[in-house]
Amino acid sequence: MSEGCNSRRFSWLVKSCFPNPHDPQTIATIISHTTKIKTTISYLPDDLLLEILSRVSLSSLPSLYLVCRRWSHLLDSSAFLHVRRRHSVLHPTLFALSFSGDCLRASTLRLNLDTSWRNSVLLPNDTVHCDAGLHGLFSHPRLVAIGQKIYILGGNGTAEYDSWTGSVKLRSVMLSPRKKFAAAAVLGKIYVAGGASRTSAVEEYDPETDTWRVVSDSPRRRYGCVGVGVFGLFYVIGGLKIGASFEVARASAGTDAQTYVNSMDVYDVEAGVWLRSRTVPGGGCVVAACGAHGHVYVLASHAVELSFWRFNARRNCGSGRSSGGGSGFGEWFRMKSPPLLPQLRLDSTVRFGCVGVEDKVVLVQAGCIDELLRRSGWGVRGGCKGGGVVLIFDCVSEEWSRGADLPEVIQRAACVCVEC
Repeated sequence: MSEGCNSRRFSWLVKSCFPNPHDPQTIATIISHTTKIKTTISYLPDDLLLEILSRVSLSSLPSLYLVCRRWSHLLDSSAFLHVRRRHSVLHPTLFALSFSGDCLRASTLRLNLDTSWRNSVLLPNDTVHCDAGLHGLFSHPRLVAIGQKIYILGGNGTAEYDSWTGSVKLRSVMLSPRKKFAAAAVLGKIYVAGGASRTSAVEEYDPETDTWRVVSDSPRRRYGCVGVGVFGLFYVIGGLKIGASFEVARASAGTDAQTYVNSMDVYDVEAGVWLRSRTVPGGGCVVAACGAHGHVYVLASHAVELSFWRFNARRNCGSGRSSGGGSGFGEWFRMKSPPLLPQLRLDSTVRFGCVGVEDKVVLVQAGCIDELLRRSGWGVRGGCKGGGVVLIFDCVSEEWSRGADLPEVIQRAACVCVEC
Protein backbone atom coordinates (compact mmCIF):
# COMPACT_ATOMS: atom_id res chain seq x y z
CA MET A 1 0.00 0.00 0.00
CA SER A 2 1.31 3.37 -0.99
CA GLU A 3 2.08 5.69 1.89
CA GLY A 4 1.53 8.76 -0.27
CA CYS A 5 -1.80 10.21 -1.35
CA ASN A 6 -2.56 9.99 -5.06
CA SER A 7 -4.38 13.14 -6.08
CA ARG A 8 -6.36 11.41 -8.80
CA ARG A 9 -7.66 8.72 -6.47
CA PHE A 10 -8.50 11.31 -3.80
CA SER A 11 -10.40 13.42 -6.33
CA TRP A 12 -12.46 10.41 -7.39
CA LEU A 13 -13.28 9.65 -3.73
CA VAL A 14 -14.55 13.17 -3.08
CA LYS A 15 -16.73 13.16 -6.21
CA SER A 16 -18.30 9.88 -5.14
CA CYS A 17 -19.55 11.55 -1.95
CA PHE A 18 -21.40 14.29 -3.88
CA PRO A 19 -23.85 12.88 -6.44
CA ASN A 20 -24.28 14.52 -9.81
CA PRO A 21 -27.18 17.00 -9.51
CA HIS A 22 -27.97 16.58 -13.22
CA ASP A 23 -28.43 12.84 -12.98
CA PRO A 24 -32.21 11.96 -13.25
CA GLN A 25 -31.85 9.14 -10.75
CA THR A 26 -30.20 11.48 -8.24
CA ILE A 27 -33.00 14.06 -8.63
CA ALA A 28 -35.67 11.40 -8.00
CA THR A 29 -33.84 10.27 -4.85
CA ILE A 30 -33.66 13.84 -3.47
CA ILE A 31 -37.38 14.44 -4.06
CA SER A 32 -38.25 11.14 -2.38
CA HIS A 33 -36.29 12.08 0.76
CA THR A 34 -37.62 15.65 1.05
CA THR A 35 -41.24 14.55 0.87
CA LYS A 36 -40.68 12.44 3.98
CA ILE A 37 -39.37 15.39 6.04
CA LYS A 38 -41.96 16.89 8.47
CA THR A 39 -42.06 20.66 7.94
CA THR A 40 -45.38 21.71 9.57
CA ILE A 41 -45.53 24.19 12.47
CA SER A 42 -46.60 21.44 14.85
CA TYR A 43 -43.11 19.93 14.70
CA LEU A 44 -41.40 23.09 15.93
CA PRO A 45 -39.94 23.03 19.46
CA ASP A 46 -41.97 24.64 22.23
CA ASP A 47 -39.83 27.78 22.50
CA LEU A 48 -40.18 28.62 18.80
CA LEU A 49 -43.87 27.79 18.80
CA LEU A 50 -44.43 30.09 21.80
CA GLU A 51 -42.68 32.93 19.98
CA ILE A 52 -45.02 32.50 17.01
CA LEU A 53 -48.23 32.10 19.01
CA SER A 54 -47.40 35.06 21.25
CA ARG A 55 -47.77 37.42 18.30
CA VAL A 56 -51.34 36.35 17.54
CA SER A 57 -54.02 38.93 18.32
CA LEU A 58 -56.21 38.51 21.39
CA SER A 59 -59.33 37.99 19.27
CA SER A 60 -57.74 34.93 17.60
CA LEU A 61 -56.62 33.17 20.78
CA PRO A 62 -59.91 31.27 21.34
CA SER A 63 -59.45 29.57 17.96
CA LEU A 64 -55.88 28.52 18.79
CA TYR A 65 -57.08 26.62 21.84
CA LEU A 66 -59.08 24.34 19.53
CA VAL A 67 -56.15 23.31 17.30
CA CYS A 68 -54.75 20.55 19.53
CA ARG A 69 -54.04 19.67 23.14
CA ARG A 70 -50.43 20.71 22.85
CA TRP A 71 -51.35 24.22 21.75
CA SER A 72 -53.98 24.49 24.46
CA HIS A 73 -51.43 23.46 27.08
CA LEU A 74 -48.88 25.98 25.80
CA LEU A 75 -51.42 28.81 25.75
CA ASP A 76 -52.32 28.10 29.38
CA SER A 77 -48.69 27.99 30.51
CA SER A 78 -46.93 30.74 32.42
CA ALA A 79 -44.26 30.75 29.71
CA PHE A 80 -46.79 31.98 27.15
CA LEU A 81 -47.82 34.81 29.48
CA HIS A 82 -44.18 35.82 29.99
CA VAL A 83 -43.46 35.80 26.23
CA ARG A 84 -46.49 38.00 25.47
CA ARG A 85 -45.48 40.34 28.27
CA ARG A 86 -41.94 40.54 26.89
CA HIS A 87 -43.30 41.49 23.46
CA SER A 88 -45.45 44.25 25.06
CA VAL A 89 -48.69 42.87 23.68
CA LEU A 90 -50.36 42.69 27.10
CA HIS A 91 -52.25 45.64 28.57
CA PRO A 92 -53.59 46.03 32.13
CA THR A 93 -57.33 45.75 31.76
CA LEU A 94 -60.07 46.38 34.31
CA PHE A 95 -62.86 43.81 34.42
CA ALA A 96 -66.17 44.64 36.08
CA LEU A 97 -68.33 41.55 36.60
CA SER A 98 -71.90 41.46 37.84
CA PHE A 99 -74.74 38.97 37.90
CA SER A 100 -78.08 39.80 36.35
CA GLY A 101 -80.66 37.05 36.58
CA ASP A 102 -79.07 33.95 35.12
CA CYS A 103 -76.32 35.81 33.30
CA LEU A 104 -72.81 36.98 34.08
CA ARG A 105 -72.13 40.37 32.53
CA ALA A 106 -68.66 41.77 32.06
CA SER A 107 -67.32 45.18 31.04
CA THR A 108 -63.69 45.91 30.26
CA LEU A 109 -61.58 49.05 30.28
CA ARG A 110 -57.92 49.40 29.27
CA LEU A 111 -56.77 52.46 31.18
CA ASN A 112 -54.13 53.58 28.71
CA LEU A 113 -56.06 52.79 25.52
CA ASP A 114 -59.85 52.96 26.04
CA THR A 115 -61.96 56.01 26.71
CA SER A 116 -65.08 54.03 27.63
CA TRP A 117 -66.03 50.61 28.98
CA ARG A 118 -66.74 47.79 26.53
CA ASN A 119 -69.76 45.62 27.29
CA SER A 120 -68.51 42.80 25.12
CA VAL A 121 -69.03 39.70 27.23
CA LEU A 122 -72.35 38.12 28.10
CA LEU A 123 -72.17 34.61 29.51
CA PRO A 124 -75.39 32.59 29.86
CA ASN A 125 -76.02 30.39 32.83
CA ASP A 126 -75.68 27.12 30.90
CA THR A 127 -72.05 27.98 30.10
CA VAL A 128 -71.01 26.47 33.41
CA HIS A 129 -73.70 23.74 33.49
CA CYS A 130 -74.93 24.35 37.02
CA ASP A 131 -78.45 23.84 38.33
CA ALA A 132 -78.37 26.40 41.13
CA GLY A 133 -77.82 29.35 38.80
CA LEU A 134 -74.91 31.75 38.82
CA HIS A 135 -76.52 34.27 41.15
CA GLY A 136 -77.27 31.58 43.72
CA LEU A 137 -73.70 30.28 43.67
CA PHE A 138 -71.93 33.62 43.77
CA SER A 139 -73.82 35.95 46.06
CA HIS A 140 -71.52 38.84 47.10
CA PRO A 141 -68.56 37.40 45.16
CA ARG A 142 -64.89 38.19 45.59
CA LEU A 143 -62.71 38.45 42.46
CA VAL A 144 -59.06 37.40 42.36
CA ALA A 145 -56.85 37.54 39.26
CA ILE A 146 -53.88 35.29 38.49
CA GLY A 147 -52.42 35.91 35.05
CA GLN A 148 -55.28 36.15 32.57
CA LYS A 149 -57.59 34.07 34.78
CA ILE A 150 -60.24 35.64 37.02
CA TYR A 151 -61.44 33.51 39.91
CA ILE A 152 -64.97 34.24 41.08
CA LEU A 153 -65.28 33.21 44.72
CA GLY A 154 -68.71 32.86 46.28
CA GLY A 155 -70.03 31.34 49.44
CA ASN A 156 -71.44 28.37 47.53
CA GLY A 157 -69.24 28.14 44.47
CA THR A 158 -65.99 28.92 42.70
CA ALA A 159 -65.58 29.64 39.00
CA GLU A 160 -62.63 30.33 36.73
CA TYR A 161 -63.12 32.93 34.01
CA ASP A 162 -60.54 33.11 31.22
CA SER A 163 -60.30 36.72 30.04
CA TRP A 164 -58.58 35.61 26.80
CA THR A 165 -61.17 33.10 25.64
CA GLY A 166 -64.30 34.19 27.55
CA SER A 167 -64.82 30.64 28.88
CA VAL A 168 -66.09 29.83 32.38
CA LYS A 169 -65.38 26.67 34.37
CA LEU A 170 -66.72 25.62 37.73
CA ARG A 171 -63.93 24.84 40.21
CA SER A 172 -63.70 23.32 43.66
CA VAL A 173 -65.72 25.00 46.40
CA MET A 174 -64.12 26.38 49.56
CA LEU A 175 -63.98 24.00 52.50
CA SER A 176 -66.03 26.33 54.73
CA PRO A 177 -69.07 28.36 53.62
CA ARG A 178 -68.28 32.08 53.75
CA LYS A 179 -69.93 35.41 53.11
CA LYS A 180 -68.29 38.83 52.75
CA PHE A 181 -64.83 37.39 53.35
CA ALA A 182 -61.30 38.53 52.51
CA ALA A 183 -59.57 37.08 49.44
CA ALA A 184 -56.32 37.82 47.60
CA ALA A 185 -53.73 36.25 45.32
CA VAL A 186 -50.30 35.74 46.86
CA LEU A 187 -47.40 34.05 45.00
CA GLY A 188 -49.66 32.38 42.47
CA LYS A 189 -52.21 31.01 44.96
CA ILE A 190 -55.43 32.33 46.47
CA TYR A 191 -55.98 32.89 50.18
CA VAL A 192 -59.30 33.51 51.92
CA ALA A 193 -60.14 34.39 55.52
CA GLY A 194 -63.12 35.60 57.51
CA GLY A 195 -66.80 35.51 56.66
CA ALA A 196 -67.43 32.27 58.56
CA SER A 197 -69.02 32.13 62.00
CA ARG A 198 -67.94 28.58 62.85
CA THR A 199 -64.28 28.65 61.91
CA SER A 200 -61.30 30.97 61.85
CA ALA A 201 -59.49 28.88 59.24
CA VAL A 202 -57.44 30.53 56.50
CA GLU A 203 -57.75 28.54 53.27
CA GLU A 204 -55.35 28.32 50.36
CA TYR A 205 -56.41 27.48 46.80
CA ASP A 206 -53.98 26.04 44.25
CA PRO A 207 -55.20 26.75 40.69
CA GLU A 208 -52.88 24.10 39.25
CA THR A 209 -54.44 21.25 41.22
CA ASP A 210 -57.87 22.83 41.85
CA THR A 211 -57.66 22.02 45.56
CA TRP A 212 -58.33 23.89 48.81
CA ARG A 213 -56.51 23.34 52.10
CA VAL A 214 -56.37 24.98 55.52
CA VAL A 215 -53.02 26.65 56.18
CA SER A 216 -53.62 28.63 59.38
CA ASP A 217 -56.13 30.14 61.81
CA SER A 218 -56.86 33.86 61.82
CA PRO A 219 -56.14 35.70 65.06
CA ARG A 220 -59.58 37.35 64.70
CA ARG A 221 -62.85 36.23 63.16
CA ARG A 222 -64.15 38.91 60.82
CA TYR A 223 -67.20 39.59 58.66
CA GLY A 224 -67.19 42.10 55.81
CA CYS A 225 -63.38 42.26 55.69
CA VAL A 226 -61.12 43.07 52.74
CA GLY A 227 -58.15 41.03 51.48
CA VAL A 228 -54.94 42.32 49.86
CA GLY A 229 -51.86 40.44 48.67
CA VAL A 230 -48.49 42.24 48.37
CA PHE A 231 -44.91 40.89 48.44
CA GLY A 232 -45.77 37.46 49.83
CA LEU A 233 -48.09 38.81 52.54
CA PHE A 234 -51.84 38.30 52.90
CA TYR A 235 -53.56 41.28 54.54
CA VAL A 236 -56.96 40.87 56.20
CA ILE A 237 -58.35 44.35 56.87
CA GLY A 238 -61.45 45.78 58.55
CA GLY A 239 -64.81 44.14 59.08
CA LEU A 240 -66.93 43.28 62.10
CA LYS A 241 -66.24 40.80 64.84
CA ILE A 242 -67.79 37.33 64.62
CA GLY A 243 -68.15 35.18 67.75
CA ALA A 244 -65.37 34.71 70.26
CA SER A 245 -61.87 35.75 69.30
CA PHE A 246 -58.66 33.96 70.12
CA GLU A 247 -56.61 34.64 73.26
CA VAL A 248 -54.07 36.68 71.32
CA ALA A 249 -56.83 39.01 70.16
CA ARG A 250 -58.35 39.34 73.63
CA ALA A 251 -54.96 40.13 75.12
CA SER A 252 -54.07 42.81 72.57
CA ALA A 253 -54.48 46.32 73.89
CA GLY A 254 -56.83 48.70 72.19
CA THR A 255 -58.88 46.03 70.44
CA ASP A 256 -62.54 46.99 70.34
CA ALA A 257 -64.80 44.42 71.95
CA GLN A 258 -67.32 44.47 69.11
CA THR A 259 -65.65 45.56 65.90
CA TYR A 260 -62.38 45.38 64.01
CA VAL A 261 -63.32 48.10 61.54
CA ASN A 262 -59.83 49.62 61.33
CA SER A 263 -57.64 46.68 62.38
CA MET A 264 -55.38 44.63 60.12
CA ASP A 265 -53.91 41.12 60.36
CA VAL A 266 -50.89 40.17 58.21
CA TYR A 267 -50.07 36.58 57.27
CA ASP A 268 -46.69 35.58 55.78
CA VAL A 269 -47.68 32.76 53.42
CA GLU A 270 -44.15 31.35 53.01
CA ALA A 271 -43.21 31.35 56.68
CA GLY A 272 -46.74 30.43 57.77
CA VAL A 273 -46.76 33.00 60.58
CA TRP A 274 -48.78 36.07 61.49
CA LEU A 275 -46.93 39.38 61.74
CA ARG A 276 -47.63 42.22 64.11
CA SER A 277 -49.30 45.18 62.45
CA ARG A 278 -50.61 48.60 63.34
CA THR A 279 -54.25 49.50 62.85
CA VAL A 280 -55.34 51.95 60.18
CA PRO A 281 -54.89 55.46 61.65
CA GLY A 282 -57.77 57.85 62.17
CA GLY A 283 -60.26 55.40 63.65
CA GLY A 284 -62.35 55.15 60.50
CA CYS A 285 -64.17 52.15 59.06
CA VAL A 286 -62.25 50.45 56.23
CA VAL A 287 -64.51 50.21 53.17
CA ALA A 288 -62.00 49.28 50.43
CA ALA A 289 -58.35 48.35 49.99
CA CYS A 290 -55.89 47.12 47.36
CA GLY A 291 -52.21 46.64 46.66
CA ALA A 292 -50.34 48.84 44.17
CA HIS A 293 -46.76 49.94 43.55
CA GLY A 294 -45.45 47.96 46.53
CA HIS A 295 -47.91 49.44 49.01
CA VAL A 296 -51.31 48.72 50.52
CA TYR A 297 -53.85 51.49 49.93
CA VAL A 298 -56.87 51.76 52.21
CA LEU A 299 -60.03 53.85 51.93
CA ALA A 300 -61.71 54.55 55.27
CA SER A 301 -65.05 56.16 56.11
CA HIS A 302 -65.56 58.51 59.03
CA ALA A 303 -69.34 58.91 58.54
CA VAL A 304 -68.99 62.48 57.27
CA GLU A 305 -65.74 62.17 55.29
CA LEU A 306 -63.40 59.71 53.60
CA SER A 307 -59.70 59.26 54.27
CA PHE A 308 -57.11 57.56 52.06
CA TRP A 309 -54.04 55.82 53.51
CA ARG A 310 -50.90 54.12 52.27
CA PHE A 311 -49.17 51.29 54.13
CA ASN A 312 -45.55 50.52 53.27
CA ALA A 313 -45.42 46.82 52.35
CA ARG A 314 -41.77 46.79 51.25
CA ARG A 315 -40.04 44.60 53.82
CA ASN A 316 -36.54 44.95 52.31
CA CYS A 317 -36.42 48.73 52.13
CA GLY A 318 -34.34 49.09 55.29
CA SER A 319 -35.02 51.20 58.32
CA GLY A 320 -34.74 54.52 56.52
CA ARG A 321 -36.92 56.17 53.94
CA SER A 322 -38.38 53.76 51.41
CA SER A 323 -38.17 54.16 47.66
CA GLY A 324 -41.90 54.79 47.44
CA GLY A 325 -42.00 57.56 50.02
CA GLY A 326 -43.01 57.42 53.66
CA SER A 327 -41.13 55.52 56.35
CA GLY A 328 -40.01 51.91 56.57
CA PHE A 329 -42.04 48.73 56.45
CA GLY A 330 -45.24 48.84 58.47
CA GLU A 331 -45.63 52.63 58.51
CA TRP A 332 -48.83 54.44 57.52
CA PHE A 333 -48.95 57.66 55.53
CA ARG A 334 -52.06 59.72 54.83
CA MET A 335 -52.68 60.52 51.16
CA LYS A 336 -54.95 63.00 49.44
CA SER A 337 -58.58 61.95 49.89
CA PRO A 338 -60.64 61.13 46.79
CA PRO A 339 -62.50 64.21 45.50
CA LEU A 340 -66.00 63.14 46.47
CA LEU A 341 -68.67 64.96 48.41
CA PRO A 342 -67.35 65.51 51.96
CA GLN A 343 -70.82 64.97 53.46
CA LEU A 344 -71.17 61.58 51.77
CA ARG A 345 -72.67 58.99 54.10
CA LEU A 346 -72.28 55.31 53.35
CA ASP A 347 -75.39 53.17 53.15
CA SER A 348 -76.58 50.10 51.27
CA THR A 349 -76.86 52.06 48.01
CA VAL A 350 -73.25 53.28 47.92
CA ARG A 351 -70.37 50.84 47.66
CA PHE A 352 -66.63 51.26 47.06
CA GLY A 353 -64.02 49.04 45.49
CA CYS A 354 -60.28 49.51 45.00
CA VAL A 355 -58.16 47.87 42.30
CA GLY A 356 -54.40 48.19 41.94
CA VAL A 357 -53.25 48.67 38.33
CA GLU A 358 -49.44 48.87 38.15
CA ASP A 359 -48.63 52.29 39.71
CA LYS A 360 -52.25 53.42 39.97
CA VAL A 361 -55.21 52.81 42.26
CA VAL A 362 -58.62 52.69 40.62
CA LEU A 363 -61.46 53.59 42.97
CA VAL A 364 -64.94 52.53 41.86
CA GLN A 365 -67.97 54.01 43.58
CA ALA A 366 -71.09 52.06 42.68
CA GLY A 367 -74.57 53.52 43.01
CA CYS A 368 -73.60 57.09 42.20
CA ILE A 369 -76.02 60.01 42.14
CA ASP A 370 -75.87 62.83 39.61
CA GLU A 371 -76.29 65.44 42.32
CA LEU A 372 -73.36 63.92 44.22
CA LEU A 373 -71.16 64.30 41.15
CA ARG A 374 -72.30 67.86 40.50
CA ARG A 375 -71.61 69.02 44.04
CA SER A 376 -68.28 67.19 44.07
CA GLY A 377 -67.08 69.35 41.19
CA TRP A 378 -66.84 66.57 38.61
CA GLY A 379 -70.01 67.43 36.72
CA VAL A 380 -72.55 65.03 35.25
CA ARG A 381 -71.76 62.86 32.24
CA GLY A 382 -75.12 61.20 32.02
CA GLY A 383 -75.99 57.52 32.00
CA CYS A 384 -74.60 57.00 35.48
CA LYS A 385 -77.72 55.65 37.17
CA GLY A 386 -77.01 52.16 38.41
CA GLY A 387 -73.41 52.34 37.22
CA GLY A 388 -70.62 54.02 39.10
CA VAL A 389 -67.97 56.72 39.27
CA VAL A 390 -64.36 55.75 38.52
CA LEU A 391 -61.52 57.76 40.06
CA ILE A 392 -57.83 57.07 39.40
CA PHE A 393 -55.05 57.80 41.89
CA ASP A 394 -51.51 58.06 40.51
CA CYS A 395 -49.17 56.57 43.12
CA VAL A 396 -46.21 58.55 41.73
CA SER A 397 -47.69 62.03 41.37
CA GLU A 398 -50.18 61.37 44.22
CA GLU A 399 -52.97 63.07 42.30
CA TRP A 400 -56.54 62.01 41.52
CA SER A 401 -58.17 62.08 38.09
CA ARG A 402 -61.55 61.09 36.66
CA GLY A 403 -61.91 57.84 34.70
CA ALA A 404 -64.68 56.53 32.47
CA ASP A 405 -67.93 55.97 34.37
CA LEU A 406 -68.98 52.39 34.99
CA PRO A 407 -71.76 51.42 32.52
CA GLU A 408 -75.35 51.44 33.65
CA VAL A 409 -75.79 47.77 32.70
CA ILE A 410 -73.19 46.77 35.29
CA GLN A 411 -74.84 46.92 38.69
CA ARG A 412 -73.21 46.11 42.07
CA ALA A 413 -70.12 45.02 40.17
CA ALA A 414 -66.92 43.56 41.55
CA CYS A 415 -63.76 44.75 39.80
CA VAL A 416 -60.35 43.24 39.17
CA CYS A 417 -57.35 43.88 36.89
CA VAL A 418 -55.85 41.33 34.49
CA GLU A 419 -53.32 41.39 31.64
CA CYS A 420 -54.85 40.78 28.23
